[in-house]
Amino acid sequence: MFEILTPLFVSLIVGGTLVGIIFGAIPGMTATMAVAVCLPLTYSLGLENGLALLLGLYVGGISGGLVPAILLGIPGTPSSITTTFDGYPMAQKGEGEKALRIGIVASLVGGLVSLLVLDLFAPTLADFAIKFSYVEKFLIIFFALTVMAALSSDMLLGIFSGVLGIFVALIGTYDISDGGNGNLRLVPPGTEYWLESGFSLLPVLIGLFGLAAILEQAEIGVPKGHSSKDINVGRHARFSFGVFRGQSINLLRSSLIGTFVGILPGVGGSAASIISYTNAKTFSKTPERFGKGEPGGIIASEAGNNGLTGGALVPLLSLGIPGDSTTALLIGAFTLQGIQVGPLFIGNNPGTWDAMIIAMLIANLAMFAMMYFAIRYFALVVTIPKHILFPVILMMCVIGAYTINYGIMFDVWTLLIFGVLGWLFTKLRLEVAPFIIGFILGPSAEIYFVKSLESFGDVTIFFTKSWIAVLLWVLIIGSVAGAVLMAKKNRQIAEEPV
Repeated sequence: MFEILTPLFVSLIVGGTLVGIIFGAIPGMTATMAVAVCLPLTYSLGLENGLALLLGLYVGGISGGLVPAILLGIPGTPSSITTTFDGYPMAQKGEGEKALRIGIVASLVGGLVSLLVLDLFAPTLADFAIKFSYVEKFLIIFFALTVMAALSSDMLLGIFSGVLGIFVALIGTYDISDGGNGNLRLVPPGTEYWLESGFSLLPVLIGLFGLAAILEQAEIGVPKGHSSKDINVGRHARFSFGVFRGQSINLLRSSLIGTFVGILPGVGGSAASIISYTNAKTFSKTPERFGKGEPGGIIASEAGNNGLTGGALVPLLSLGIPGDSTTALLIGAFTLQGIQVGPLFIGNNPGTWDAMIIAMLIANLAMFAMMYFAIRYFALVVTIPKHILFPVILMMCVIGAYTINYGIMFDVWTLLIFGVLGWLFTKLRLEVAPFIIGFILGPSAEIYFVKSLESFGDVTIFFTKSWIAVLLWVLIIGSVAGAVLMAKKNRQIAEEPV
């Protein structure tokens, strides 16, 4: 197990974590963007070393978001939004360094708890899922898509985004091996040459998560950068682990909430941190102190969003369903190496599974060591001007898209098309996460659906195949009904007179 610990493997984790922290610490740049931009680099590294780099970027990117959230009141990543509620008030009182270290310790605990759940739960779930037939596999994907749509900010737009992703994924030849007739479908006249195999996954991912973010920032304009004078680290307020006295339940509960939310497909870190923060405030003996510089708020937010990291890998590695946008990008790394993620992955690739667990552990420890002991230097990262960073990132996106399939120019056009599409999504309030998960899972859902009908010949088999199928329908109906009730309740609250 430990033979994987080569100098290159460890260096890639530590380097990835460092770069991830930098991406997370700069507002407008996220962990997802870091993984998307660096994804083509993993092609020449091999699977284990490539995953080491990407997992380091993932953990570092999620953790780095707390730096601007606390020092500037601007969340570096969406998952750090609740960190601003109490972190920024502490920084304004001259307790910035203390707040940062509270968040770093909470991030470490959240990451380790989720890693423990991943190690214990994913192999068991995968062993169970191996027994599933095409019917149960299709229903699991259907359930994942309904959960993802139900938890979107607007359920109808979430469903539309997911269906649109499936629609785009079906463009190209209807492969005979997948139960098709070998003909082209959904291909506009004149584009048959380029779209015969559909859109490649990796340029689509880089476009949606790399180029689209740059276009959004370009639309806003590059604001005047923050100078080091704007950064109030507050060196006089000493940090002590005594601040965690009485916070153990909050710490553990928030870590587990983040892990659970990570297991739900497509929900994301912002939901994890918001739910954790809300629970911490609800169960606190002093809820009135939240939002005014309460350490418990930072602990809940950071333990929750880092708890997401291991949880989001559970459905990916056991069922082949990504837990969030960043783990969807990890599918790209597996695709590059010709490996399919699913119930058989852990059993067939024990070395890769061990490498991922070790990489996650080292990434969390490296994140803690770097940020805890050098936080004053990381605080200066927020002063790096974006007009220097974005051209470099744009160039990396284009080069990555061009080289990822041995130099196909259409992949660069795919990058540009989906970059603009990702930017338009924000204008139309469509959700990128349901779209990309629909894009990834759509072909599998089609294959399982067709194979089920070929095997059993009747759609009633989806309701009568087994008790698992019945249970999945109960969960599907429950998720949709819950979302409808929640939307109705939110509408009533909005219509109530103030």
